[in-house]
Amino acid sequence: MKRRDIEEIRERVGCGAVLETSGFAIDVKESTRRAVKYRRGGAIVIVTHDDRGWFDPLGDGKGDVFSLVAHLDGGGFIEAFDRVAGLIDFQSVEPDWAKAPATKTATGTIHDRWISRRDPWPASDTWRYLRFTRFIPARILKGAIRQGVLRKGPYGSMWAGHVDADGDICGWEERGPDWRGFATGGAKVLFRLGPSDAQRLCVTEAAIDAMSLAAIEGMRESTLYLSTGGGWSPNTDLALRHLARHQDVQLVAATDADQQGEAYAHRLRELAEQAGCNWSRLRPPAADWNEVLKQREEGRRKRETEKNNVPHSRRPHQGRLRPALPALDPGGHDAGGPGEVMED
Repeated sequence: MKRRDIEEIRERVGCGAVLETSGFAIDVKESTRRAVKYRRGGAIVIVTHDDRGWFDPLGDGKGDVFSLVAHLDGGGFIEAFDRVAGLIDFQSVEPDWAKAPATKTATGTIHDRWISRRDPWPASDTWRYLRFTRFIPARILKGAIRQGVLRKGPYGSMWAGHVDADGDICGWEERGPDWRGFATGGAKVLFRLGPSDAQRLCVTEAAIDAMSLAAIEGMRESTLYLSTGGGWSPNTDLALRHLARHQDVQLVAATDADQQGEAYAHRLRELAEQAGCNWSRLRPPAADWNEVLKQREEGRRKRETEKNNVPHSRRPHQGRLRPALPALDPGGHDAGGPGEVMED
Protein backbone atom coordinates (compact mmCIF):
# COMPACT_ATOMS: atom_id res chain seq x y z
CA MET A 1 0.00 0.00 0.00
CA LYS A 2 1.54 3.26 -1.11
CA ARG A 3 1.65 6.25 1.21
CA ARG A 4 0.36 8.43 -1.61
CA ASP A 5 -2.82 6.32 -1.78
CA ILE A 6 -3.33 6.61 1.97
CA GLU A 7 -2.94 10.39 1.90
CA GLU A 8 -5.32 10.73 -1.05
CA ILE A 9 -8.07 8.77 0.68
CA ARG A 10 -7.50 10.69 3.92
CA GLU A 11 -8.02 13.93 2.00
CA ARG A 12 -11.12 12.73 0.15
CA VAL A 13 -13.05 11.19 3.06
CA GLY A 14 -13.93 13.23 6.12
CA CYS A 15 -14.63 12.06 9.64
CA GLY A 16 -18.25 13.18 9.28
CA ALA A 17 -18.87 10.55 6.60
CA VAL A 18 -17.65 7.81 8.93
CA LEU A 19 -19.83 9.04 11.77
CA GLU A 20 -22.97 9.48 9.66
CA THR A 21 -22.66 5.94 8.27
CA SER A 22 -22.18 4.70 11.83
CA GLY A 23 -25.47 6.08 13.09
CA PHE A 24 -24.23 9.39 14.52
CA ALA A 25 -26.11 12.66 13.99
CA ILE A 26 -24.96 16.27 14.26
CA ASP A 27 -26.01 18.18 17.37
CA VAL A 28 -26.36 21.55 15.64
CA LYS A 29 -27.16 23.41 18.87
CA GLU A 30 -23.89 22.30 20.46
CA SER A 31 -21.73 22.64 17.34
CA THR A 32 -19.68 25.38 15.75
CA ARG A 33 -18.05 25.53 12.33
CA ARG A 34 -14.70 24.62 13.88
CA ALA A 35 -15.99 21.91 16.20
CA VAL A 36 -18.93 19.77 15.05
CA LYS A 37 -20.50 17.59 17.74
CA TYR A 38 -21.89 14.19 16.71
CA ARG A 39 -24.05 12.05 19.00
CA ARG A 40 -25.17 8.43 18.99
CA GLY A 41 -26.95 7.59 22.20
CA GLY A 42 -24.49 8.41 24.95
CA ALA A 43 -21.48 8.42 22.63
CA ILE A 44 -20.07 11.79 21.52
CA VAL A 45 -17.40 12.62 18.95
CA ILE A 46 -16.20 16.13 18.13
CA VAL A 47 -14.94 16.66 14.55
CA THR A 48 -12.32 19.36 14.02
CA HIS A 49 -9.73 20.59 11.50
CA ASP A 50 -12.24 20.98 8.66
CA ASP A 51 -13.53 17.40 8.98
CA ARG A 52 -10.01 15.89 9.05
CA GLY A 53 -9.61 15.36 12.80
CA TRP A 54 -11.66 14.17 15.75
CA PHE A 55 -11.57 13.62 19.49
CA ASP A 56 -13.72 11.97 22.15
CA PRO A 57 -14.61 14.61 24.81
CA LEU A 58 -15.49 11.85 27.26
CA GLY A 59 -12.32 9.86 26.77
CA ASP A 60 -8.81 10.02 25.41
CA GLY A 61 -9.47 9.00 21.79
CA LYS A 62 -8.42 11.33 18.96
CA GLY A 63 -6.77 11.27 15.54
CA ASP A 64 -7.60 11.11 11.84
CA VAL A 65 -10.30 9.35 9.85
CA PHE A 66 -8.54 5.96 9.99
CA SER A 67 -8.13 6.03 13.76
CA LEU A 68 -11.79 7.06 14.03
CA VAL A 69 -12.88 3.85 12.29
CA ALA A 70 -10.65 1.82 14.59
CA HIS A 71 -12.11 3.69 17.57
CA LEU A 72 -15.68 2.87 16.52
CA ASP A 73 -15.31 -0.60 15.03
CA GLY A 74 -12.10 -1.99 16.41
CA GLY A 75 -9.71 -3.85 14.14
CA GLY A 76 -6.46 -2.74 12.56
CA PHE A 77 -5.38 -0.26 9.94
CA ILE A 78 -6.16 -2.52 6.95
CA GLU A 79 -9.81 -2.89 8.00
CA ALA A 80 -10.04 0.85 8.64
CA PHE A 81 -8.48 1.65 5.26
CA ASP A 82 -10.94 -0.58 3.42
CA ARG A 83 -13.94 1.00 5.10
CA VAL A 84 -12.75 4.58 4.55
CA ALA A 85 -11.94 3.83 0.90
CA GLY A 86 -15.53 2.65 0.45
CA LEU A 87 -16.83 6.07 1.49
CA ILE A 88 -15.10 8.10 -1.23
CA ASP A 89 -18.36 8.87 -3.02
CA PHE A 90 -20.43 9.37 0.15
CA GLN A 91 -21.99 12.85 0.43
CA SER A 92 -22.09 14.10 4.02
CA VAL A 93 -24.95 16.21 5.34
CA GLU A 94 -24.17 19.92 5.43
CA PRO A 95 -25.77 21.46 8.53
CA ASP A 96 -27.69 24.70 8.24
CA TRP A 97 -25.39 26.77 10.42
CA ALA A 98 -26.46 29.92 12.19
CA LYS A 99 -24.65 32.76 10.51
CA ALA A 100 -21.72 33.96 12.57
CA PRO A 101 -21.31 37.67 13.25
CA ALA A 102 -19.39 39.41 10.47
CA THR A 103 -16.30 40.29 12.46
CA LYS A 104 -12.85 41.04 11.19
CA THR A 105 -10.28 38.28 11.09
CA ALA A 106 -8.76 37.92 14.54
CA THR A 107 -5.36 39.56 14.70
CA GLY A 108 -3.01 40.37 17.54
CA THR A 109 -2.39 38.45 20.73
CA ILE A 110 -5.07 37.06 23.00
CA HIS A 111 -4.14 39.69 25.58
CA ASP A 112 -4.39 42.57 23.10
CA ARG A 113 -7.75 41.42 21.76
CA TRP A 114 -9.12 40.98 25.26
CA ILE A 115 -8.13 44.39 26.58
CA SER A 116 -9.46 46.05 23.43
CA ARG A 117 -13.00 45.13 24.46
CA ARG A 118 -15.02 47.18 26.96
CA ASP A 119 -16.70 46.00 30.13
CA PRO A 120 -20.47 45.56 29.66
CA TRP A 121 -22.56 48.42 31.09
CA PRO A 122 -26.29 48.46 31.92
CA ALA A 123 -27.33 50.16 28.66
CA SER A 124 -25.20 47.87 26.46
CA ASP A 125 -26.70 45.09 24.34
CA THR A 126 -24.40 42.56 26.05
CA TRP A 127 -25.71 43.53 29.48
CA ARG A 128 -29.32 43.30 28.25
CA TYR A 129 -28.65 39.87 26.75
CA LEU A 130 -27.18 38.52 29.99
CA ARG A 131 -29.62 40.29 32.29
CA PHE A 132 -32.94 39.90 30.46
CA THR A 133 -32.45 36.91 28.14
CA ARG A 134 -30.27 34.83 30.47
CA PHE A 135 -31.74 36.33 33.70
CA ILE A 136 -28.36 36.70 35.40
CA PRO A 137 -28.66 39.25 38.23
CA ALA A 138 -26.78 42.53 38.05
CA ARG A 139 -24.77 41.75 41.20
CA ILE A 140 -23.32 38.63 39.54
CA LEU A 141 -22.44 40.52 36.37
CA LYS A 142 -20.79 43.28 38.38
CA GLY A 143 -18.80 40.67 40.31
CA ALA A 144 -17.53 39.07 37.09
CA ILE A 145 -16.59 42.50 35.74
CA ARG A 146 -14.71 43.36 38.94
CA GLN A 147 -12.74 40.14 38.59
CA GLY A 148 -11.89 41.02 35.00
CA VAL A 149 -13.45 37.95 33.36
CA LEU A 150 -16.34 39.52 31.44
CA ARG A 151 -16.18 41.65 28.30
CA LYS A 152 -18.58 42.99 25.70
CA GLY A 153 -18.33 41.01 22.49
CA PRO A 154 -19.63 42.04 19.05
CA TYR A 155 -23.34 42.01 18.12
CA GLY A 156 -24.68 41.65 21.65
CA SER A 157 -22.46 38.72 22.58
CA MET A 158 -20.41 38.34 25.73
CA TRP A 159 -16.85 37.16 26.23
CA ALA A 160 -16.24 35.11 29.38
CA GLY A 161 -12.53 34.87 30.00
CA HIS A 162 -10.62 31.67 30.77
CA VAL A 163 -7.66 32.31 33.04
CA ASP A 164 -4.68 30.27 34.16
CA ALA A 165 -3.25 29.89 37.67
CA ASP A 166 -1.51 33.28 37.33
CA GLY A 167 -4.75 35.05 36.43
CA ASP A 168 -3.78 35.64 32.81
CA ILE A 169 -6.46 35.49 30.10
CA CYS A 170 -5.86 32.48 27.83
CA GLY A 171 -9.07 32.59 25.79
CA TRP A 172 -12.78 33.22 26.21
CA GLU A 173 -16.18 31.66 25.70
CA GLU A 174 -18.29 33.59 23.22
CA ARG A 175 -22.07 33.53 23.69
CA GLY A 176 -24.74 35.72 22.17
CA PRO A 177 -28.32 35.68 20.90
CA ASP A 178 -27.24 34.11 17.58
CA TRP A 179 -23.68 33.02 18.16
CA ARG A 180 -21.56 30.64 20.25
CA GLY A 181 -17.92 29.74 19.99
CA PHE A 182 -14.50 30.11 21.56
CA ALA A 183 -11.74 32.63 20.96
CA THR A 184 -9.78 31.97 17.78
CA GLY A 185 -6.28 30.99 18.83
CA GLY A 186 -7.27 30.87 22.50
CA ALA A 187 -6.87 28.02 24.97
CA LYS A 188 -9.60 26.54 27.16
CA VAL A 189 -8.49 26.47 30.78
CA LEU A 190 -11.15 27.60 33.30
CA PHE A 191 -13.59 30.47 33.68
CA ARG A 192 -13.39 31.46 37.35
CA LEU A 193 -15.85 33.47 39.44
CA GLY A 194 -15.18 33.75 43.16
CA PRO A 195 -12.23 33.72 45.56
CA SER A 196 -9.07 32.04 44.29
CA ASP A 197 -8.49 30.34 47.67
CA ALA A 198 -12.00 28.86 47.88
CA GLN A 199 -12.46 25.44 49.45
CA ARG A 200 -15.58 24.59 47.46
CA LEU A 201 -15.13 24.27 43.68
CA CYS A 202 -18.31 24.10 41.57
CA VAL A 203 -17.48 22.92 38.04
CA THR A 204 -19.98 23.64 35.24
CA GLU A 205 -19.75 23.28 31.45
CA ALA A 206 -20.38 26.93 30.50
CA ALA A 207 -19.62 30.33 31.97
CA ILE A 208 -23.30 31.27 31.81
CA ASP A 209 -24.09 28.18 33.89
CA ALA A 210 -21.36 29.11 36.39
CA MET A 211 -22.83 32.61 36.78
CA SER A 212 -26.36 31.16 36.97
CA LEU A 213 -25.41 28.76 39.77
CA ALA A 214 -23.69 31.62 41.60
CA ALA A 215 -26.95 33.58 41.36
CA ILE A 216 -29.04 30.65 42.59
CA GLU A 217 -26.74 30.06 45.57
CA GLY A 218 -26.26 33.76 46.25
CA MET A 219 -22.49 33.58 45.72
CA ARG A 220 -22.01 31.04 48.48
CA GLU A 221 -19.15 31.79 50.83
CA SER A 222 -15.74 30.26 50.01
CA THR A 223 -17.02 28.95 46.67
CA LEU A 224 -15.31 29.27 43.30
CA TYR A 225 -17.66 28.86 40.33
CA LEU A 226 -15.87 27.34 37.33
CA SER A 227 -16.55 26.54 33.68
CA THR A 228 -14.62 24.20 31.42
CA GLY A 229 -16.15 25.78 28.31
CA GLY A 230 -17.71 22.49 27.22
CA GLY A 231 -14.36 20.74 26.85
CA TRP A 232 -11.70 18.95 28.85
CA SER A 233 -8.34 20.06 27.55
CA PRO A 234 -5.03 19.05 29.12
CA ASN A 235 -4.79 22.62 30.45
CA THR A 236 -8.21 22.26 32.07
CA ASP A 237 -7.22 18.97 33.65
CA LEU A 238 -4.02 20.46 35.07
CA ALA A 239 -5.84 23.53 36.39
CA LEU A 240 -8.46 21.42 38.17
CA ARG A 241 -5.81 19.20 39.72
CA HIS A 242 -3.97 22.28 40.95
CA LEU A 243 -7.13 23.63 42.61
CA ALA A 244 -8.03 20.22 44.12
CA ARG A 245 -4.60 19.48 45.54
CA HIS A 246 -5.61 20.24 49.15
CA GLN A 247 -7.51 17.62 51.15
CA ASP A 248 -9.95 20.15 52.64
CA VAL A 249 -11.21 21.08 49.17
CA GLN A 250 -14.63 19.89 48.00
CA LEU A 251 -14.91 19.33 44.26
CA VAL A 252 -18.55 19.71 43.17
CA ALA A 253 -19.62 18.31 39.79
CA ALA A 254 -22.30 20.86 38.81
CA THR A 255 -22.40 19.70 35.19
CA ASP A 256 -25.53 19.41 33.03
CA ALA A 257 -28.30 16.92 33.67
CA ASP A 258 -27.62 14.78 30.60
CA GLN A 259 -25.32 11.95 29.56
CA GLN A 260 -22.44 14.27 28.77
CA GLY A 261 -22.87 15.98 32.12
CA GLU A 262 -22.82 12.63 33.90
CA ALA A 263 -19.67 11.63 32.02
CA TYR A 264 -17.97 14.86 33.10
CA ALA A 265 -19.13 14.24 36.66
CA HIS A 266 -17.54 10.79 36.55
CA ARG A 267 -14.24 12.28 35.41
CA LEU A 268 -14.41 14.86 38.19
CA ARG A 269 -14.99 12.12 40.73
CA GLU A 270 -11.95 10.23 39.45
CA LEU A 271 -9.90 13.42 39.63
CA ALA A 272 -11.04 14.04 43.22
CA GLU A 273 -10.15 10.49 44.25
CA GLN A 274 -6.70 10.85 42.70
CA ALA A 275 -6.17 14.24 44.35
CA GLY A 276 -7.46 12.99 47.72
CA CYS A 277 -10.12 15.67 48.12
CA ASN A 278 -13.88 15.48 48.72
CA TRP A 279 -16.37 15.13 45.87
CA SER A 280 -20.10 15.63 45.42
CA ARG A 281 -22.62 15.76 42.57
CA LEU A 282 -24.87 18.80 42.24
CA ARG A 283 -27.31 17.97 39.47
CA PRO A 284 -29.53 20.76 38.09
CA PRO A 285 -33.28 20.01 38.30
CA ALA A 286 -33.55 21.18 34.66
CA ALA A 287 -31.26 20.72 31.66
CA ASP A 288 -28.62 23.13 33.01
CA TRP A 289 -28.26 25.85 35.66
CA ASN A 290 -29.25 28.70 33.39
CA GLU A 291 -32.49 26.90 32.59
CA VAL A 292 -33.08 26.52 36.35
CA LEU A 293 -32.47 30.24 36.83
CA LYS A 294 -34.85 31.10 33.99
CA GLN A 295 -37.60 28.90 35.42
CA ARG A 296 -37.21 30.48 38.86
CA GLU A 297 -37.36 34.00 37.47
CA GLU A 298 -40.32 33.24 35.22
CA GLY A 299 -42.12 31.61 38.15
CA ARG A 300 -41.46 34.65 40.34
CA ARG A 301 -42.77 37.01 37.66
CA LYS A 302 -45.86 34.87 37.17
CA ARG A 303 -46.63 34.93 40.89
CA GLU A 304 -46.19 38.70 41.01
CA THR A 305 -48.49 39.14 38.01
CA GLU A 306 -51.17 36.93 39.54
CA LYS A 307 -50.88 38.79 42.83
CA ASN A 308 -51.26 42.17 41.13
CA ASN A 309 -54.25 40.99 39.08
CA VAL A 310 -56.26 39.68 42.06
CA PRO A 311 -58.75 42.36 43.25
CA HIS A 312 -58.36 43.32 46.92
CA SER A 313 -61.09 41.73 49.04
CA ARG A 314 -62.89 44.23 51.30
CA ARG A 315 -65.48 43.76 53.92
CA PRO A 316 -68.69 45.71 53.23
CA HIS A 317 -68.51 49.16 54.78
CA GLN A 318 -70.69 49.31 57.87
CA GLY A 319 -71.67 52.56 59.49
CA ARG A 320 -73.16 53.09 62.90
CA LEU A 321 -76.91 53.09 63.32
CA ARG A 322 -78.83 56.15 64.48
CA PRO A 323 -82.55 56.70 64.92
CA ALA A 324 -84.28 57.94 61.82
CA LEU A 325 -85.95 61.28 61.87
CA PRO A 326 -89.70 60.96 62.02
CA ALA A 327 -91.46 61.16 58.70
CA LEU A 328 -93.55 64.24 58.28
CA ASP A 329 -96.87 64.54 56.51
CA PRO A 330 -97.36 67.41 54.15
CA GLY A 331 -98.64 69.44 57.12
CA GLY A 332 -95.43 68.98 59.08
CA HIS A 333 -96.85 66.42 61.55
CA ASP A 334 -95.25 63.08 62.53
CA ALA A 335 -96.39 60.52 59.97
CA GLY A 336 -95.24 57.32 61.60
CA GLY A 337 -93.03 55.53 64.08
CA PRO A 338 -89.25 55.67 64.21
CA GLY A 339 -87.20 53.76 61.66
CA GLU A 340 -83.41 53.22 61.15
CA VAL A 341 -81.12 54.61 58.50
CA MET A 342 -77.47 53.85 57.78
CA GLU A 343 -75.06 56.69 58.46
CA ASP A 344 -71.94 56.79 56.37
